Amino acid sequence: MTRTRLDRVRASAGIAKLALQQIEDDLTTDDIGAQELAQILPELHHEDHRQDGVLGSLAQLLTAAAQAAGRIEPDHDGEMSCPLHEAAALITENAGLQTHYATRALDPQGEAE
Repeated sequence: MTRTRLDRVRASAGIAKLALQQIEDDLTTDDIGAQELAQILPELHHEDHRQDGVLGSLAQLLTAAAQAAGRIEPDHDGEMSCPLHEAAALITENAGLQTHYATRALDPQGEAE
């Protein structure tokens, strides 16, 4: 049986969801401290290497979807692709920046990196 592209995407998204659930479980324990959390947050967003974190990977995925949408847009006017590009930018610039601020607040000396 041949798996379709949608089947592969669904399977991969399921794996990603399980991985994110594991991270969430680790973050919801009562024994996590500020420095440990500051060490974990760069795995979600690393200011110097944005593509290395989870948020950067998600932004990269949305950018790829935007590029695909751009290729199939009938009028090439950005109606399909622009919202996806904007979503990628919001993740990187907004969520990423806020995560960076939180990391600095948790570990002001920057020892977590």
